[in-house]
Amino acid sequence: MTPTALWQRYKDWLYYHEGLGFYLDISRMGFDDAFVAQMLPKFDKAFRDMAALEGGAIANPDENRMVGHYWLRDPDLAPTPELKQDILDTLVSIEQFASQVRTGGIYPPGQEHFTDILSIGIGGSALGPQFVAQALGPDFPPLDIHFIDNTDPEGIDRILARLEDRLPTTLVIVTSKSGGTAETRNGMVEVRTRFEQRGLNFPKQTVAVTGRGSKLEKQAISEGWLAIFPMRDWVGGRTSELSAVGLLPAALQNLSIRSILGGAKEMDAATRVPDLRRNPAALIALAWYYAGNGKGEKDMVVLPYKDSLLLFSRYLQQLVMESLGKEKDLDGNVVYQGIAVYGNKGSTDQHAYVQQLREGIPSFFVTFIEVLKDRQGDSVEIEPRTTSGDYLFGFLQGTRKALYEKQRGSITLTLPEVNAHTVGALIALYERAVGFYASLVNINAYHQPGVEAGKKAATGVLDLQQAVVQALYGSTQPLTLAELAQRAGAAEEIETVYAIVRHLHANQRSLAIQSNPGHPDAIRIVALRE
Repeated sequence: MTPTALWQRYKDWLYYHEGLGFYLDISRMGFDDAFVAQMLPKFDKAFRDMAALEGGAIANPDENRMVGHYWLRDPDLAPTPELKQDILDTLVSIEQFASQVRTGGIYPPGQEHFTDILSIGIGGSALGPQFVAQALGPDFPPLDIHFIDNTDPEGIDRILARLEDRLPTTLVIVTSKSGGTAETRNGMVEVRTRFEQRGLNFPKQTVAVTGRGSKLEKQAISEGWLAIFPMRDWVGGRTSELSAVGLLPAALQNLSIRSILGGAKEMDAATRVPDLRRNPAALIALAWYYAGNGKGEKDMVVLPYKDSLLLFSRYLQQLVMESLGKEKDLDGNVVYQGIAVYGNKGSTDQHAYVQQLREGIPSFFVTFIEVLKDRQGDSVEIEPRTTSGDYLFGFLQGTRKALYEKQRGSITLTLPEVNAHTVGALIALYERAVGFYASLVNINAYHQPGVEAGKKAATGVLDLQQAVVQALYGSTQPLTLAELAQRAGAAEEIETVYAIVRHLHANQRSLAIQSNPGHPDAIRIVALRE
């Protein structure tokens, strides 16, 4: 394509939202007018599907649930007055609680005020709050925030070690819709144990964000925790950042949660327009569909050219991959849908994987995120009339051009600056893009049977571990691996039995391995009396 033709294509497909100061460019994706015409009926259906979703239709038939994260930033859309009032009341209660914590009206036993937040959650209960804290957190927040987002004992120990001197002034947030999420429960037990070892009153320093009637809510009520904030069954974890899950930690950091919600609401309005060319989320979905032939055949590489947006690719990994990674479509056909997401940041990517992006396997498309404002205040001139921000801008534009020269497609989003309003808009944009794309490929974006299958499989492994230990304790002689598996009633799961034995041996729990553990057929296993 000639430079003149490319410039015309850029102008034809450039989207601009005046209120948000937001630009979207999909001109470097290779679709033509025939492809767009072919997609228009699919988008007509997607617009209708989205309208039904916002109206309260049961969009998650597996769990008979509505999907209402859009109501969180525009309660007037809620399908009943009760839901609307609940959203408004929750927002006010979050603001009041956070204000009292920040000003010392709510304080830990024997202390003047809280100094730190320790957020315990996983998946959507952690990724959104982490992203927003990285993107918007002030240099000197009223409370420093820390996250336990896994069940890795060493990772938990590192966080608690950093907080050791400040545990008496640490506010703990435990986030779990059901109250039964294993990783979150484990983190809570570990933190509670450390508090008790220090003689601290865990309930008087802890807040729950959970579903109504959940095990966690009942525990928090019975023990007299500081506060309980609701997680609604109509808000999925990966779309929960603008619920109490994300708003509570943001408010405690003194971030403007009303501005975050306002940005999301403004983007929602823009992405509600039933016209492909005037709807930025629809344009993104169009580009995704084209890139992967509607089958996710190419990965999405997310490259934000701003340090504060570093975690956005991790946030999008869950939002996109958990929503779109499905074996079957809505008609029960096996389709194996999904879009793989990974990313780093610019210009770090110049020294990492751009080499492969430009000259390696063409199995991807790139999403560049540009931020127009370099910094608060004036910039130093690195060279005459050239700043560090100019270099960052040049690297983005140069990488975009270099990829296009090799027929590597890209999308470019441009924000005026990173602030609460634009971050809210960015979250809303991708939530809607995922919804549109799911409609285009006829899948349910709002359930996650694969996640549940993994949880069930993990429970099976832990049950087998109990059986292995019990079988070993019933023997007075060293056992071979095969003998132990047979005694545990798991002869066909001997590989898993071997993995269990190695894990317990490495941690000096329950058993020991005689001889080289790297030779499964030669090892002998003996019980350690605990």
